[in-house]
Amino acid sequence: MSDIARPELWREGQEKIEWASRFMPITRTLGEELRASGSVRGKRIGLVLVLEPKTANLALALARAGADVAVMCDASSARDDTAAALDHAGIAVFAREDASAETDHRFALDLLDLRPDILVDDGSSVTRLAHSERPGVLETMIGATEETTSGLRPLRVMERTGDLRIPVLAANDARCKTLFDNGYGTGQSTLFTMLDVLGAPLGGRSVVVAGFGYVGRGVARHALALGARVTIAEVDPVKALEARFASYSVEPLARAARHADLLISATGIAHTIDVEHLLALPDGAAVAVSGGVDQEIAIDAVIAAGARRRTVAPDLEQFELPNGRSILVLDDGGCINCTVGEGNPIEIMDLSFGVQTAAIDFLAREGSTLAHAVHLLPASVDDRVARVKLDHFGSRVDDASEAQLRFLSEGQPAAAGQPAAAGHPAAAGQPAAEAQP
Repeated sequence: MSDIARPELWREGQEKIEWASRFMPITRTLGEELRASGSVRGKRIGLVLVLEPKTANLALALARAGADVAVMCDASSARDDTAAALDHAGIAVFAREDASAETDHRFALDLLDLRPDILVDDGSSVTRLAHSERPGVLETMIGATEETTSGLRPLRVMERTGDLRIPVLAANDARCKTLFDNGYGTGQSTLFTMLDVLGAPLGGRSVVVAGFGYVGRGVARHALALGARVTIAEVDPVKALEARFASYSVEPLARAARHADLLISATGIAHTIDVEHLLALPDGAAVAVSGGVDQEIAIDAVIAAGARRRTVAPDLEQFELPNGRSILVLDDGGCINCTVGEGNPIEIMDLSFGVQTAAIDFLAREGSTLAHAVHLLPASVDDRVARVKLDHFGSRVDDASEAQLRFLSEGQPAAAGQPAAAGHPAAAGQPAAEAQP
């Protein structure tokens, strides 16, 4: 059933998968719990994720738990050896490094035609494709989980317009995903991959980051640690103020671009770096995307405005701009850590896939009771994942004392030795008003 390019690579892929597994205790532990519970036994689960060894371990954990697993990935984020190893293990794989855009589209439809009960999506492209081209699949689908901020955005629009026909769990918004994957994982892996492509140090250079969400914070933090002068461009005044308090300069993007040696978009919004920003860059500046969506750097628009492009190194193009300057664009504005690098660190993705495993378990158990909307995961899911990781570190979370629990349940206690007066908020289990200064 698979459609892969090089089945003979399965041993190479298997070795990488086994190596990654050594550093994925959460995925392994929660997968074993899933197997013991039987909640996904016989369920068809479709994974639409970056296809590399870490993702393969999630697929195998679900298969060991009794699920019928299929995997799809577009060409830019696929690894032929990983695909071959999963195929050899009996998992249906629709992914080839040499696939065209048309083939990738067909692969997505092939996955949907297997009528998955649960869909694990990255960017929500296949979830949306099911609504537009395979609506019949939604009639039996329990629900989907979504891995990214940019993927949740259109799904929440569909919810508001009444077009969302399945429940979706916002795996991305779980604390054990966003706090670590976005900030530490994507922030680190994208910046380091950019520096590998450029072959240049950051010390003393000007780095401009568009967006100060979790990914932007991670990029900025790592750039600062490597000696860069960091400027943040942000449309949200509160986030801009947060960046200023974190010691970064804050400027509008059009102004900040004028002094950028490296301009990075971290918003997941198309045309964040638009033609005016590209034209403002100094000669020789580099531009890249951390995470990202198509045309986050407005490449098509600047070509239409007269820019000319040529490849100067692997994953690096020089753009001759109509104003006479030249700039460097990394990886065609793609998700550089996945398409050029090895993705996020294994230990970070273990947290994210632990969240996904718990989300799949929750959907399998409770999905039929959920409204057709985007749902946050219960806090208990985050707690479950975090405890497994802490156990692996040999760390223990503290326990609240009985006095603390009593305070939280009863409200502000009266002064020592004095009973709460009748009608006092504490007597009714309500917190008293804060004293005024």
